[in-house]
Amino acid sequence: MMKSDYIFIAGKRDEKRISSRVLEETIHQHIKRGNRKLEVQAFGQHGIGGRLWDCAPDRIDIRIIGHSGQRTGSLGTPNTRIEVMGPASDDIGWLNAGAEIIVHESASNGVMNGAAQGKVFVGGSIGARGMTMTKRNPRFEPPELWVLGTAGDYFGEFMAGGIAVVCGLNAVNPEQVLGYRPLVGMVSGKVFVRGDAKSYSDKDAKEVDLDDQEWQWLTQGLKIFLKKIEQPKLFGELAVREDWRLFEAKNPHEKAEGPERKSVSWFREQVWDAELGRGGLIGDLQETEKGTVPVITKGEYRRYIPVWEHGKYISPCQASCPTGIPVQQRWAMIRTDNIDEAISMGLEYSPFPATVCGHLCPSPCMASCTRNLSYMAPINVRLLGQAAQNIKPPKPAKESRKKVAVIGGGPGGISAAWQLTMKGHTATVFEAGQNIAGKISALIPESRIPADTLNAEIDRIKSYIKDIRLGEKVDAKKFKEIKNSHDYVVVAAGGNKPRSLPIKGAERALFANDFLEKAKANKIKPGKKIVIIGAGNVGCDVATEAHRLGAVDITLIDVQKPAAFGKEREDAEECGAHFRWPVFTEEINSQGIKLESGEILPANTVVISIGDVPDLSFLDEGIELERGFVKVNEAGRSSDEKVFAIGDAVGPGLITNAIGAGRRTAIVIDQLLKGQAPDMEGLAPMIDTRRVNLTYYNPIHDANTLEACGEECASCGNCKDCGICVAVCPEGAISRQEKATGFEYVVDGSKCIGCGFCKGACPCGVWELIPNTPLM
Repeated sequence: MMKSDYIFIAGKRDEKRISSRVLEETIHQHIKRGNRKLEVQAFGQHGIGGRLWDCAPDRIDIRIIGHSGQRTGSLGTPNTRIEVMGPASDDIGWLNAGAEIIVHESASNGVMNGAAQGKVFVGGSIGARGMTMTKRNPRFEPPELWVLGTAGDYFGEFMAGGIAVVCGLNAVNPEQVLGYRPLVGMVSGKVFVRGDAKSYSDKDAKEVDLDDQEWQWLTQGLKIFLKKIEQPKLFGELAVREDWRLFEAKNPHEKAEGPERKSVSWFREQVWDAELGRGGLIGDLQETEKGTVPVITKGEYRRYIPVWEHGKYISPCQASCPTGIPVQQRWAMIRTDNIDEAISMGLEYSPFPATVCGHLCPSPCMASCTRNLSYMAPINVRLLGQAAQNIKPPKPAKESRKKVAVIGGGPGGISAAWQLTMKGHTATVFEAGQNIAGKISALIPESRIPADTLNAEIDRIKSYIKDIRLGEKVDAKKFKEIKNSHDYVVVAAGGNKPRSLPIKGAERALFANDFLEKAKANKIKPGKKIVIIGAGNVGCDVATEAHRLGAVDITLIDVQKPAAFGKEREDAEECGAHFRWPVFTEEINSQGIKLESGEILPANTVVISIGDVPDLSFLDEGIELERGFVKVNEAGRSSDEKVFAIGDAVGPGLITNAIGAGRRTAIVIDQLLKGQAPDMEGLAPMIDTRRVNLTYYNPIHDANTLEACGEECASCGNCKDCGICVAVCPEGAISRQEKATGFEYVVDGSKCIGCGFCKGACPCGVWELIPNTPLM
């Protein structure tokens, strides 16, 4: 959206992209007419914002939307300010002579190459060879580069002046924040690094102490930088002195130190040829001597061979999902228009795809999305979950006549019964309450889950699992009857006994579950002031419900850093809730809470929210317990071979953990009922996220539909068939070939030089380089 005080310049005319030269001329014409604020809609044009010498001494503001091409801000002048609202292509700030350039997302290779003045602020990471061959004129301020994320390989190569600050935020490898072999040939300048640079060239650079003056400069600069990229809240996380290191160039005397003086021939062989000559940066410009292997090698002489490893690894989103949903496969279905199949797949893994995946789950799959590493928004998996509200349940397998009892109709128990039913077995659910879904239906506020969504899924479950017995409280006698009349028993009793505090006046407080149950039925008035002991996610639910019911002074206290996270904490903070820790309660009285410090926290209502434990008094004495929970093996099996346990009966966890445990246990029981040995090998290994490269990817910033999300998914570990590898291969060695079961990408060894461009550019991470076998 164009700002009102900016002149808009379109990068297209009559639906055709205009050339870089014409766009540059258009910008100059506006400046000559006196316009000083321009918004440019770019379509890959190069050099935008550079060479604006004819407007001095006025300041020029250029705001770039769309996709800027290479060398944005090249030869930029001190009177120019350029703001790139998305990512930037190669050579941002090339030969910068004073322009200020702000990039709100990541930038690719060659940032600030050859710069002499000016500043570049990057709100993401940068590619290879950033801050190379920079210069410093002592009459002017040095060039500066500020990077929020990490830098690519060969950072600071032949750096001859300037200052770089690399914050390393969310670094995949904190030991290599500057990539591979940074600071080679460095002769001047400074580099501040939050993290480490293990492979830096120690013959050219050295680490020095970060003194008070340098630290003051860095912290002042951080505030300015974070304000420029609109991330001021990160200052507290970044301004930790112990996290930072400072590198400077060695002086000539330090470089010459050694047991003996080095000869010119030694320099030629050990330095020139190694760094610049044969096999180096400009080795391909040299004549190759007869009888030697060519510098650019192919075939059997390649050092590395690219291998297409499609499907060898699973994506990070699937690996982090407690229920094991193959998220990446679902987005692949969306891309091929199998939308209904993708949505229905959720029911194969969870009976609550809309309720939990769409609303309640903290979405570890989204937290692990590789787009986060490139400062893009993760793919919104919740859209898939929410679309599953009204889909039909799957058809069960042929009836087996095997019977499994499930004690507890909460998320874990229903998950186990759902999976067992799907496999053709008869699952009977014994639930003490008057409804299934446990805390989801009884306690979680409607502000977090729409009632129609939950009711639709409960109705679907009841239509699928035929034998659900409500109001069936199981005691020791009943448990023995159940065990004797069923092939296996799954204990999913849940945490239904709240933990209390051994303090005076504890009887004056409400427990969190009691409060939430009454609040959901609008049968409680908390008053204006409420104090919640325990600052986890359940405590946050208490806070939001208390606010809905009229509380205005809401405090959550804890003896340690609050465990609350995600939407629950965000909602509590939006309601004005205050978090205090470490705080220790001495007693609860008529005024509220008295702390061990003597401070009184006034409260009309006090709620204790420090967790729940299961009531397992009905179990046989032979079933082994551990700290009040059922002790189980990796398959969920207890010391009694007929009895399994999941969810809060085993230990506290998320709803998604209970659902996932129910599914895994059902799979094991199904194998046992079929006379098979339980197979616990699990999934393939997760792909190393460092293999996924989104540099050549053009993200959609508002992917708010299923179709858009499907296109935006990087398809980690599985080839997306995007053809980027074919496009970037300098020798045309890669081709796509059709197969009976799909397609594959094949490398022609007679053309391939083993450069690794395919691996470096692949957004899916399916290309790997392996060492070539030496000739015998």
